[in-house]
Amino acid sequence: MDAFLTQYIDAYYLRILVLIGINLILALGLNLTTGVTGQLSMGHAGFMSIGAYTAAIMSVHLGVPFWIALLGGASMAALFGFIIGIPTLRLEGDYLAMVTIGFAEIIRVFFLNFEPGGKAVGFSGIPASTTFSTVWILVIVVIFLNARLLNSRTGRALYAIREDEIAAESAGINTTRLKVLAFTLGAFLGGLGGGLYAHYMSYINPQDFGFMKSIEILNMVVLGGMGSIPGTAIGTVILTLAPELLRVVADYRLLFYGALLVILMIFRPNGLLGDVRVYDIKKRLGRKEVKSCQS
Repeated sequence: MDAFLTQYIDAYYLRILVLIGINLILALGLNLTTGVTGQLSMGHAGFMSIGAYTAAIMSVHLGVPFWIALLGGASMAALFGFIIGIPTLRLEGDYLAMVTIGFAEIIRVFFLNFEPGGKAVGFSGIPASTTFSTVWILVIVVIFLNARLLNSRTGRALYAIREDEIAAESAGINTTRLKVLAFTLGAFLGGLGGGLYAHYMSYINPQDFGFMKSIEILNMVVLGGMGSIPGTAIGTVILTLAPELLRVVADYRLLFYGALLVILMIFRPNGLLGDVRVYDIKKRLGRKEVKSCQS
């Protein structure tokens, strides 16, 4: 399929589509933690880097097949998400944000001095195994599983924690367990996106996973709408295309991002599609079908 696409789609546009898919997986992971559960995580790039380096090392140094390396990287990120999540998710708001920022910086500095990962020089020679088909098949699977989760009893419990944690606890919801679950699943998707990124770029550097990368992923979730899968998808597309469209004014990209978020907070404080959830769309479609049958 990829050979067919390269005949009809320019390599530049194909690259952008692949990056949109990878960013969408990353953003959906953060959406589970921050958008759905309401836990402000500003260190998502740390999980991305764990997934990227683990998958790359497994492929290059251990000769592991691509899919196993990808799963290994995602699982390692999930393990760190679980370990970090247990003590830190008793924190809230700014305190949790500071801890996740610190975690991401610790991981970045670790890889700056990690010999098998190339230290500050970076890690090159990674097999370019990530393809358009691979990325978008995984995107479809991740969206489907996300939708199933958020449409389940567990998903509604996660939304309840975001709205009012004390009320959720009084209703019998184990908030600590569910917050750790959301953090672990979000870290898994972050690691999965990192593994795909490493095997697409064939070169990674600790600076690729700095604080600004975490902010970029967070902006995708906030712009589209916290807790909304369709919103996260739209936010990801906009903010992945924006740097390409603003190359002529590269020095003012951050100014554009800031202005965009200010305008959004004024006119759409819940994000572009913050009020739209997957099961809401199903209900609306169901109502239309009933009306058409009655008519």
